[in-house]
Amino acid sequence: MIKEFKEFLLRGNLLDLAVAVVIGAAFTAVVTSITTNLVTPLIKAIFGGSTQFGSLHFTINGSQIHYGNVLDALLNFVIVAAVIFFLVIKPVNSLMAKLGRLPSEEPVRECPECLSKVSNKATKCAYCTSELTPTAA
Repeated sequence: MIKEFKEFLLRGNLLDLAVAVVIGAAFTAVVTSITTNLVTPLIKAIFGGSTQFGSLHFTINGSQIHYGNVLDALLNFVIVAAVIFFLVIKPVNSLMAKLGRLPSEEPVRECPECLSKVSNKATKCAYCTSELTPTAA
């Protein structure tokens, strides 16, 4: 049983997942710092006032509905998504394009029977199993 447990722990995909979680946690700290220390103050400087909406609420039958907290969470999500997109995704995509490492998409065609997209190399449709003639590349 201990041998099986050791094999489980040393399995490649489990170690990859552990590394991804640790790197993800470190990356979260970096993105949070960028958002808190750069982006949010810039928004405040441009638009003025506070960037915190937590105090906004309304009352129904004595219950306070704090919709400002939802607005805060939504704003933080949009800011984090924008920071990730513009400071990580775009630069990595342009670097990969310069290095010629963007994944190339396999040419596809439509199956004449079910109109699903299938590879040009396919001899049988994966969806309706009709016979297909491979097309030349």
